[in-house]
Order: sequence, then structure tokens, then C-alpha cells
Amino acid sequence: MKVVIIGSGNVATVLGRKIAASGHSFLQIVSNTEEHAAVLAKALDCGYTSQLEDIDQEADLYIIAISDSELFKIDKKLSLGDKMVVHTAGSVSKQVLSHISSRYGVLYPLQSLRKEISKIPEIPFLVDANSDENLKTLFDFATTISDKVVQMGDADRQKLHAGAIIVNNFTNHLFALTEAYCNKENLDFRLLVPLINETASRLNYFSPSLVQTGPAIRNDLATIQHHLNLLQANPALLKIYELMTASIRANNQHK
Repeated sequence: MKVVIIGSGNVATVLGRKIAASGHSFLQIVSNTEEHAAVLAKALDCGYTSQLEDIDQEADLYIIAISDSELFKIDKKLSLGDKMVVHTAGSVSKQVLSHISSRYGVLYPLQSLRKEISKIPEIPFLVDANSDENLKTLFDFATTISDKVVQMGDADRQKLHAGAIIVNNFTNHLFALTEAYCNKENLDFRLLVPLINETASRLNYFSPSLVQTGPAIRNDLATIQHHLNLLQANPALLKIYELMTASIRANNQHK
């Protein structure tokens, strides 16, 4: 397919690399930040512009990879007739594109993407479109860039996006808080990284409910209280420890 990407950030960059590696060609990068557009266009060997009115009208697929807030404004600036246009947001309905084209949908990469990464990770894609014909077009395209493609409507995709925030953003925040705690206590946070990797790797083979460990699931009240005492000087971690301990204990009681 001939592709135009609107956006030049993390998602646009990683998707661009992956799409190009799958044999598709790019006609243009469109971005408000001209220097960023130029960098990505050079990497993908295509043209670029910072003006939506100068968008190339000859592409087969237009991928809008911009912030959620900007998605709600773009229909006032862009019209693509009957061209296939998709956005990449997990929490925004496909209907946001209904005034841009008669053919629209969603191509959501269920992965945390950074333009700096050298190796592109596995990326499941959730796809949706406003008709069966458009869905087939988009699904077929997605299968050329990923081995894991699932059709999912707005409601379920938005629920799964909430789950993605919890398992990705929230866990990383825990890592950041723990790193700060270790630094304050003159401890090496990197010593915890093998444990983090091992815990995550188990999800390839087991349900997380089956591999829960720690004092909360053992009902080890003495160890829990000792940790609470140690964390008194760190109110943020103390509150999270109390909340997570209560949640683990309650979940285990239900079993």
C-alpha cells in the first residue's frame, strides 16, 4: 500500500519503520513540527509537509498518529473523500474520523512505543472500521505488519486500553517510586531488575493469579508490619504498600 502518516512522534516513527520494513511505501509525512517531519521522512524515503492542506491525495491509507486531544480537532482541517483513514488511539472512538472520509477505522498498536528503540518489539494490533469491506482492507493490511491482529470495537478496545494503562504506566510508576526509595536509602535499584524481568516473563506461561507470591498472599502479618514500619518515612510507597497488600489479601480470600 501507499501510505501517508499524519504525525511524527513515537507511534508515527515506530509504525513507519515497521510498515516500511513490511514492503509498503510512504508518500508523505505530515506534521506540525516541520523538523520532526523532515527527520522521519528522510528515514522513510518520502516527502513531508507541515501543512494539512498540502497533504498528498494519492495514498491508499492515511494513518493519523497524533495525541487524543488533537484527534478531536483534525476533522475541522482535513477532508479525504473516500480514502481509507485510521487513527492509532486506544481510547478514542472511530467515529471521530467520520467527517474526514467515508471510509475510516482504527489501527491501534497495543504496545508502548518509543522512537529511540533500536529493535521493534512485538506489537499486537486492534483494528476496527465503519464497514465490513473497510474492516477487511484494514485487517489484511495489519496482518502484513503483525502476526497478532484482532478485530475489536470501540467499547472493548477502550476497556482494554484502561487495562494497558494499569499494567504498563502504573507498574512503571511503581518502578520509579521504588528507584527513588532505593536512592534515598543508598541501595542499588538495578539489583531488582532481574526480579522484575522474571516476574514479567512468567506471564508468558501462567495466569498472574497463579504465580502471586509475597507476604500478603501468605498472610505473613509480621513481615507486613515490619515493611510498614520501614516505609514510614516514605508516605507515597507506604500508602501503595497498604493498598496493594489489602487487595492481594482480599483477592486471595475470594479464592
